This record gives sequence, structure tokens and C-alpha cells, in this order.
Amino acid sequence: MPRVAAVAHPFGRPFGAVGDADTQRAVLRAALHVIETAPVPGAVATLPFQWPEEPAATKWGPDEPSPIVAMMLQARGR
Repeated sequence: MPRVAAVAHPFGRPFGAVGDADTQRAVLRAALHVIETAPVPGAVATLPFQWPEEPAATKWGPDEPSPIVAMMLQARGR
């Protein structure tokens, strides 16, 4: 049954910051709880975790696109 445990963390860091094992463990446990308790297929739960930096100071994605995105952009002539 598909379910979503959404968390507002930057790209590539869905469980938390590097080295922050306590937050990573808490996010994992919360996501597993969503899987166990989701009432219907397609249920979406927003997890209550906040990234520790202000949104304006947070790097939300990589500086360089991934190889597949770069290839797609090149194919489109961008």
C-alpha cells in the first residue's frame, strides 16, 4: 500500500544532517510509524521535523545538476 512520510529537509538529506544520529533515528522511526498506521492507500503524513537552519540559509539542492538531469538539459538545448 503506497504511503508518504513527508519531511521538509534539503535534497539528499531526508533523515537529517550528517552526523546527527538522534534526528536520523527519530525520522526513521516516525516514517516506519506512518507505514504501520496509514489508514488508506495513498495516505500522506507530514512529519514534525524542522531543518535546523533558516530556509533562506539552507542549501536545498546541489550546485551542479545530477548527471541524468544534465544530460536531459543538454538534450533540450539548455
